[in-house]
Amino acid sequence: MSAAVLDAVAEAADRTAPGPLFVAEGLCKSFGGVRAVNDISLRIRDSMVLAIIGPNGAGKSTLLNLMSGVLQPDAGRMSFVGVDLSGLPPYRRARLGLGRTLQKARLFRHLSVLDNVIAGFHLHHDVPVWQYLTHGAAFRRDQARCRAEAEKLLAFVGLQHRAGVPATSIAYGEQRMLELARALAAAPRLLMLDEPAAGLTAAEVDRLFDRLTALRAHGLTLVVVEHNMDLVMRIADRVLVMNYGEHLFEGTPPEIQADPAVIAAYLGS
Repeated sequence: MSAAVLDAVAEAADRTAPGPLFVAEGLCKSFGGVRAVNDISLRIRDSMVLAIIGPNGAGKSTLLNLMSGVLQPDAGRMSFVGVDLSGLPPYRRARLGLGRTLQKARLFRHLSVLDNVIAGFHLHHDVPVWQYLTHGAAFRRDQARCRAEAEKLLAFVGLQHRAGVPATSIAYGEQRMLELARALAAAPRLLMLDEPAAGLTAAEVDRLFDRLTALRAHGLTLVVVEHNMDLVMRIADRVLVMNYGEHLFEGTPPEIQADPAVIAAYLGS
């Protein structure tokens, strides 16, 4: 693990405001006649891991799209570090510290692994606009800083040996870890992960668990949509269960495993 990466995570977490980090109240979203999200409310505190589970089509990814600003709700409100998110597009939310990975990795496939991570620093460049034209001293210092920090992130996710190869040439599991590194480059305060363990081997899931545990221990707040129940039960502080777009149950992992309605709708006997 890179101590520098974890120190940066802790520094970002220290910027949070008092009270819940993220609040959602009465979120609703319909597509035609289908209510994908119906009256969902959340209160997410600092440094917690909230897992969101449910059958396919339960509305989990739609909820993440509402939180990240990809979609706007039909009803309800959200705030992050005390800032009202109404109408804010994804890039404005990212600047506040809301990070996101996607269900399917979307990498810059023509760039190297290292350059994919460097691209994640676009929110935190400290260069006068005119230096992008002249490539002066401030531009070169910023480029060197981003490269050095990107190398640390690759070491954190175990991809330092793949830094120079094209993103198209690495294995699927490595692509998922690369997407995590790129998301961390934006220095999020809250990171949403959409099925990060999908398609991973058991060994890769263990590696993912190790990285997420380290991030949580250093103050990063995580929201994880996931079908891998072993990972959910190991990593989550709280679990929200959705079914047909609605709130079915919320509780700790042991409470989720014991609830009859959750067992009937999702976990099975």
